[in-house]
Amino acid sequence: MIRLVSAVVERWPVAGAFVISRGAKTHVDVVVCTVTDGRSMGRGEGTPIYYHGETAEDCAQAIEAIAGNADAFDREALRGLMPPGAARNALDCALWDLEAQRAGKPVWALAGLPEPRALPTAFTISLDRPEVMGKAAAATAGRGFKLLKCKLTGEGDRERVAAVRAGAPDVALIVDANESWAGLDLVAEAASLDALGVTLIEQPLPAGKDAALAQTRAAVPFCADESCQSLADMPVPGSGYQAINIKLDKAGGLTEALAMARAARERNLRIMVGCMLATSLGIAPAFLLGQLADWVDLDGALLLARDREGALETEKGMMEAGNLWGLCSPRSE
Repeated sequence: MIRLVSAVVERWPVAGAFVISRGAKTHVDVVVCTVTDGRSMGRGEGTPIYYHGETAEDCAQAIEAIAGNADAFDREALRGLMPPGAARNALDCALWDLEAQRAGKPVWALAGLPEPRALPTAFTISLDRPEVMGKAAAATAGRGFKLLKCKLTGEGDRERVAAVRAGAPDVALIVDANESWAGLDLVAEAASLDALGVTLIEQPLPAGKDAALAQTRAAVPFCADESCQSLADMPVPGSGYQAINIKLDKAGGLTEALAMARAARERNLRIMVGCMLATSLGIAPAFLLGQLADWVDLDGALLLARDREGALETEKGMMEAGNLWGLCSPRSE
């Protein structure tokens, strides 16, 4: 019989500050869930979706509150018991990890995913003045990253991306508008970024106010992020979105994320696998899902001042599997 061992809050410092249009973060609070069957243990990590009002403390309390329900330790049943979000993600991933320990098989094999190969991950260039972002891009490209993601704000975005392109002329570029392009000429903005080699634009309009995309024929594909939280709100054909960003914390776990990936392929949507700020314990399940993705944006742990032991390894922009979740030898209680 599976039971909850703990749901605890941990604070991890960011390297410098992570800046987007909604503000700056100098640390991230995560919830770590541990479950056991009495012999083996599984762990999962969730990062609260701050723009939904989630906190790590609330997530820990939600996990503890549901732990008395035996169905909460069945991954499929859990999808009907808890709403999408970081709490369900932490518990779902802990159950996957435990299943791997009990079966003596890695999670990727249990989930029917390809055997993990090294993946190129994007590295985020935080929102700042154009010259600062350009210097950051040059430094990041110098470390070997071949894909950069620029945070935008709806004002001066062309100058920011131009500076990033000048600093890193040979990298692939994607941008995240973070819902900030309301009132702008979407076709013109996309055309200007297309000329700078941008290949994807995340969430140009606010979630729930993005119907205008259906009539927009832009030079760069649009990717739903805040507008696509879980399987329940997948974009329909003709929505104006050509891709979705699957984040396990939004979806509520790897189980839901796998269902989203299958639905995306059925609808001819391209897939980005993204993340919140997190340690490698939170990134590892997304890395496995990233084996199915067109774009991988899993730098959440790389933006921290330090990471866990057994962390995923990244060299010259290529991320490889670590050994702290779902992939290592069985752990005993």
